[in-house]
Amino acid sequence: MSFPKFLVGMLGVLIAFAVTTYTLTHSFWTTLIQTVICAVVIQIGYFGAVLFLVMREKSRKATKPKLLPGDEANTQKPQPFNTSATKAP
Repeated sequence: MSFPKFLVGMLGVLIAFAVTTYTLTHSFWTTLIQTVICAVVIQIGYFGAVLFLVMREKSRKATKPKLLPGDEANTQKPQPFNTSATKAP
């Protein structure tokens, strides 16, 4: 998830949380404190998710076999459209 999407989603959740908290407590200060705590919890979760994705990618790259110097010539990228018009005669 990109950061702008996360930011819009987080602001939406915090606004909904603040409105709900204010409706239940009728206290501005309680609403403000609980909304700040909610924002910190969301940020911790986002940081944990990004950290997990980075660690997973590092472990995936570590298990990937490395090519030897002569192996690059043998690897060919597949053609996106393998039709008769794109095949070489």
